[in-house]
Amino acid sequence: MENGAEKPIGFMSRTLSPVEKKYSQLDKEGLAVIFGIQRFHKYLYGRTFTIMTDHKPLISLFHEQKPIPQMVSPRVQCWNVWLRAYEYRIIYKPGRYHGNADALSRLPVPEIIIQEEENDQVLMIDVLDDAPVNTAQIRQWTSKDVTLSQVHEFILKGWPTVTEPQIMPYYTRRLALSVRDGCVLWGSRVVIPPQGRGLLLKLLHQSHPGMSRMKGLARSYVWWPKMDHDVEKEVSRCEDCQSNRKSPPTAPLHPWEWPEKPWTRLHVDYAGPFLGKMFLVLIDSHSKWMDVYPMNTSTSFATIEKLRQSFSVMGLPQMLVSDNATCFTSTEFTSFMKQNGIQHVTSAPFHPSSNGLAERAVQTLKEGMRKMQGPSIETKVSRFLFSYRITPQATTGLSPAEMLMSRRLRSTLDLIRPDLKMKIQQKQWNQKCNHDTRAKLRSFSPGDDVYTRNYGFGLKWIPATIEDCSGPVSYTVIIGSGQRLRRHVDQIRARIPVPSGDLDKFLNEQDRTLERSPELQLDKPPETNNAQLPETTSPG
Repeated sequence: MENGAEKPIGFMSRTLSPVEKKYSQLDKEGLAVIFGIQRFHKYLYGRTFTIMTDHKPLISLFHEQKPIPQMVSPRVQCWNVWLRAYEYRIIYKPGRYHGNADALSRLPVPEIIIQEEENDQVLMIDVLDDAPVNTAQIRQWTSKDVTLSQVHEFILKGWPTVTEPQIMPYYTRRLALSVRDGCVLWGSRVVIPPQGRGLLLKLLHQSHPGMSRMKGLARSYVWWPKMDHDVEKEVSRCEDCQSNRKSPPTAPLHPWEWPEKPWTRLHVDYAGPFLGKMFLVLIDSHSKWMDVYPMNTSTSFATIEKLRQSFSVMGLPQMLVSDNATCFTSTEFTSFMKQNGIQHVTSAPFHPSSNGLAERAVQTLKEGMRKMQGPSIETKVSRFLFSYRITPQATTGLSPAEMLMSRRLRSTLDLIRPDLKMKIQQKQWNQKCNHDTRAKLRSFSPGDDVYTRNYGFGLKWIPATIEDCSGPVSYTVIIGSGQRLRRHVDQIRARIPVPSGDLDKFLNEQDRTLERSPELQLDKPPETNNAQLPETTSPG
């Protein structure tokens, strides 16, 4: 009641059967609820009502907003399914406030089998559609409509020179308008008054043919001003047509901005299961460099390990683009991105073209792996990646290796390219071999007594001593006057020591000769003598 008081309108009780007496207390309390609802079905069905029980476990078992428990007895599950046909709310009421129902449990009646009444149930009500529109209705609507009644009169008696705006659509078609059995026709099409246009639209749209087909069907039988516009509105308001409509036209292409530096933005995706493996595919948006890692699982932990392996070689990118797979949206993966200062961007759900670079890389990988030969998956992946990385891209015109490393990777195709350096080295080697057939290797050590070539006045060879080696085939020598000269090995020959007396006399004569020889003091050999040196002689 409005004041909170309870006024019973009916009572019902019965004694438990021998089988029901063996029920658990929970099942007995549930049986009481089910029995009461069955008894007062006619009062409760189709209405919202409240179940009050003093057994608190029933609140969670029979709760109207909770799923059916899976761990209870099959009997309770069946009762729960049966209660889904009612709209109810179950609440707990302590036993001391539940006296109106608790009193009957203290006064059991003899065991009597009650014949339950059969309730008449209506399973379906078929709503009949409106009767179809016929000629008599159109004639009646035409005579009652202000505009069409005027048009009807103008067709029979003639059209005026000045017409009202609502008559203009008919005035422009006046030569094709006619009257038959009280109905206005435009050619073979019946002009429908405003009262019947809604019914005709529903009749034309009953099979949901679509906007174009509905217009074509309507144009075959009827016409009225702005009929195409009304057909479009009818189709746009139909929920069944809109819910089953095709996807709209694709939006204009919005390409990703091309980064100016390599390894700035990476696109990542998984390919597979393919060939019994999952393949983690990474591709650099600047160079189109691709990394592929065959994996057994696609968990966040495994994904992070492979990314860490790739980043240890190439460095950390600024941005990583992926789809919304669990391995890319987990807390663990998000934490990994934040710790490394990488901006993680995900594409729109169920829209693969938003991550089109990775999707195209997956397609390229699958096409290449199907054609690649190799004893193992790893061998096939390595051969595919090597071929992919040295092949020029259609977008950049350069290979991914050139874009990323600024150099070409050497391959077996480089063997067919002429090598100028090897050609010159081979000719130099042939020249050396021809020259060395009549040459003899000579070497000297510091302190050795030698004769060195004199390019001034006096003797052609003068005594000297090796000071040190100034090059592969050149030495620094000291002559008798203490002057240091640099000479090629071809300008030096060994000297056998002579007695000291004769040597002093010889050196004094040579010193006087050197004092008169300015060319030797300048240590500038004539050009004609240098030109006689072999071509392959190395500089000192």
